[in-house]
Amino acid sequence: MDLDSIFKAYDVRGLVPDQLDEEAARRIGAGFASFADSPRIAVGRDCRLSSPSLTDALIDGIRSQGVSVDDLGMITTDMVYYAAGALDEPGAMVTASHNPKGYNGIKLCLAGAAPVGEETGLADVRRLAHDPPPAVEPPGEVTRRDVLAGYVDHLLSIVEVERFAPLRVVADGGNGVAGVAVPSVFERIPAHLHGLYLEPDGEFPNHHPDPLRPENLADLEALMRAESPDLGVAFDGDADRAFFIDDALRPLPGSTVTAIVAKWFLAREPGSPIVHNLICSRAVPETVSAAGGTPVRTRVGHSFIKGVMAETGAVFGGEHSGHYYFRDNYRADSGILTLLVLLQVISEDGRRLSQIRTEFEPYAQSGEINLAVADQFAATEAVAAAFADGDQDRLDGLTVAWPDYWFNLRPSNTEPVLRLNVEAPDSGMVDEIVAAVRSVVEGVPGGDS
Repeated sequence: MDLDSIFKAYDVRGLVPDQLDEEAARRIGAGFASFADSPRIAVGRDCRLSSPSLTDALIDGIRSQGVSVDDLGMITTDMVYYAAGALDEPGAMVTASHNPKGYNGIKLCLAGAAPVGEETGLADVRRLAHDPPPAVEPPGEVTRRDVLAGYVDHLLSIVEVERFAPLRVVADGGNGVAGVAVPSVFERIPAHLHGLYLEPDGEFPNHHPDPLRPENLADLEALMRAESPDLGVAFDGDADRAFFIDDALRPLPGSTVTAIVAKWFLAREPGSPIVHNLICSRAVPETVSAAGGTPVRTRVGHSFIKGVMAETGAVFGGEHSGHYYFRDNYRADSGILTLLVLLQVISEDGRRLSQIRTEFEPYAQSGEINLAVADQFAATEAVAAAFADGDQDRLDGLTVAWPDYWFNLRPSNTEPVLRLNVEAPDSGMVDEIVAAVRSVVEGVPGGDS
């Protein structure tokens, strides 16, 4: 057990049992119950082999504070967010999302799915976990609660199913928990589902449930070649994140999905704010402004996105990493809801997704590039000095912008690397900027690409 190492910026995450074990989960449960100050907490888990025992320990810790538990069983993370909103109680999800099978973790939220991150309570939970409050009598009770039907009703209330065309979708669950919910959703809509690896299996026998890694999309792409569907989607391990592939077998960047969904919402709610993180393409704020909305730029990370959405009343928010947030979903992210919105977009537009996307992709992007460094601060300052002719801001890492191109360099919270994202009018210029930044970083003692 290593409590300090497993508390990250947005959640708890670590290797089982070396860093995260049942005792740590029990302490976190007691700390969260004390912090949340609610008579009930909803608890779900993913399909990892360690999740049942960690969940039992987490529940024990919560109950030790006299707090009762709604045990949601094996579900998706966005189903926990739904429960936290619909039941108006805090939620906890035992999951390591897209990490390899040896990892696990815990995501926390307050009533209404309000985020719990480092700056919104996670530091308090860590402090309480180090020195848990004494147990009280009687302990809280446990009630088994099935929220699937209500969750599906909720998602379908946000879209207009009667406008859906009979589209064909190939969905790769990666043997995560997307399979708990996706088939039930497709039973209610006029679209055909061809499922791949929808059976939850904590061994992840086919590939890691991380759709941002190209090798994990190989089986989905092969099935799409055989089936020629209208859309392909891959979910991460806990299904709060989704990665989409169009009918021409080309992946959609998160920025493209954000821009498409933003325009769809603005057609329904003109003038609304739309939140995007600072890694998103300039095409996102340009699309929002052209559609009459108000683009709002924010830091990377769900707790920041959700907080800014609450402050601004934004109807939607998106991140480059495949997290998409909806005001009417308690400002929580949901990969399945994003899929539903895209299905309605394609149905209403009448064109193929491969055609629709072209108006939202005027620029070339590098994708996220990791640059290994010994000293993140020194390397960042060296880059800032080398590119002093650009407009710079420090909202999240270092962003340097010129009229036609920009880059962002952010320190990782978990690894000795800087994460570089570049956007320019064409791929040649992107390559030049990447090479220039890489050269500066390599010139810093301990810097190495």
